[in-house]
Amino acid sequence: MGVLETTRTRARALETAVELPLGQILPGDCVAAMRALPDVSVDLVFADPPYNLQLGGDLNRPDGSHVDAVTDHWDRFASFQTYDEFTKAWLTEARRVLKPDGALWVIGSYHNIYRVGAILQDLGFWILNDIVWRKTNPMPNFKGTRFTNAHETLIWASQGEKARYHFNYRAMKTLNDELQMRSDWVIPICGGQERLKDGGTKVHPTQKPEALLYRVLLATTERGDVVLDPFFGTGTTGAVAKRLGREWIGCEREGTYRQAALARIARELPLDESALATMKAGRAAPKVAFGALVEAGLVPPGTELFDRKRRWSAQVRADGSLACGSQIGSIHGLGKELQGAPSCNGWSFWHLERGGEIQPLDSVRQLYLLSIEE
Repeated sequence: MGVLETTRTRARALETAVELPLGQILPGDCVAAMRALPDVSVDLVFADPPYNLQLGGDLNRPDGSHVDAVTDHWDRFASFQTYDEFTKAWLTEARRVLKPDGALWVIGSYHNIYRVGAILQDLGFWILNDIVWRKTNPMPNFKGTRFTNAHETLIWASQGEKARYHFNYRAMKTLNDELQMRSDWVIPICGGQERLKDGGTKVHPTQKPEALLYRVLLATTERGDVVLDPFFGTGTTGAVAKRLGREWIGCEREGTYRQAALARIARELPLDESALATMKAGRAAPKVAFGALVEAGLVPPGTELFDRKRRWSAQVRADGSLACGSQIGSIHGLGKELQGAPSCNGWSFWHLERGGEIQPLDSVRQLYLLSIEE
């Protein structure tokens, strides 16, 4: 209910695309930069605004060493009222540039997310989910005076209670090992080679992990959609958008961040078309018989299929049936019998090796669907 059909209205997107600064980072204040964008021109807004942490001074560990926390000028506001006015201004512009079926994601901590949530509701946004990003490796509470802050909250909102929006439910279920994706996401904070540094110092104190943006964009956008990030920072949104074949626009007033983001995105390689194929919802996916893949030579007779844990293997026969020892059946029926289960989705149960990689059988079906859609 309320979920946008898979087929988008591309004509409108093409009309506005020529006016949009795609693949560019707009300098200066984000509100002013967003005002230069045309109405109803963006499919998704992902925002990581200042948290207004209200830190009173330097933060030190028990051994006296300094903690590299958020003390930058862009996170300082004179009062809650000032922060609220700023929040209302950028959310108003986000609402204006979003298409009627567009959506908003905003991430924050306990310092700001409740204020942001109330304001976006006042402006007419409709909250679809609040997502808890639980960090596997959070920064500890060095003073031992509070619980460790081990999570941040994301709000996903549509343009209104009755507004359509886009959600790749099936892709999220596939991503989560065939289990319905929950609203608590366990993802490490940004670190290792992904963390941008300059001479050993973090380029940005709150750089978000690419895995987080990957899930957001895969869940709520399609290839070619335009994603706007008003607080672009070092370009995580742009890097992931480029990889997934999405268009992006950033706003960032800090020159150091813009420079780091452009260099980072330039190094990013987009995935090829076949890799970008995702699982479709059952009601939207055309019916495809496994035999059609055998006929097309995508899964030729004699191919070995196996379950993810390699408990069973079966050989593909010329008619599209599978043989496992003396047991013979369809991809669904044989999978059901081998497991002693009441039913089996053979597309997700069976896997095969392609190009040295283990892939679910459904990935081949998606390639087939792409070939017949062209």
